[in-house]
Amino acid sequence: MSADLLRLAVIIGSVREGRFGPVVARWFAHEARMDGQFDVDVIDLAEANLPPVLTEDFPPERTALQPRLAAADAFVLVTPEYNRGYPASVKNLIDWYLEEWQAKPVGFVSYGHRAGGLRSVDHLGSVLVDLHAVPLRDSVSFHNAWDLFDGYDENDPDRMPQDTRAAAKLLLDRLRWWATALRDARRARPYNA
Repeated sequence: MSADLLRLAVIIGSVREGRFGPVVARWFAHEARMDGQFDVDVIDLAEANLPPVLTEDFPPERTALQPRLAAADAFVLVTPEYNRGYPASVKNLIDWYLEEWQAKPVGFVSYGHRAGGLRSVDHLGSVLVDLHAVPLRDSVSFHNAWDLFDGYDENDPDRMPQDTRAAAKLLLDRLRWWATALRDARRARPYNA
């Protein structure tokens, strides 16, 4: 990894059986890698196995994931919309970690039916602000994503609509700007919430 690359954690938020999130996350991680400015770490919450109940002591699952989150300069939450909100697994992740989110940008790639997961993004923004993270306004959203990704091949990125790829590029540009500015600021003066 080059020292100049920004560390981007792409987090798959859904843990349900038969979930669609890994498909969307693979596409976005591919776009981020093709950008050339990010060292991409895909974190699958289904593999993280975080306990659903917060405790005083730190279970091994929390300890194992902590360094990956702490090392990230930026995050992208790949989230579906469940009943007009985000999944409990994403809230659980947010609640288990505090300092790891601070003074870092968070982008969103959402998917769902007609709303494309945008209502989950709205809710997440207000939660993350309270943790001193910097949720970004620009996002990528997939309305009826199942149809769009039917037969998708990451070796043929031009198959994805141009406006979708443009939205991903804009999100990556915003992440790069904020991640660089905030990383430099944290290095000059550690953030203290």
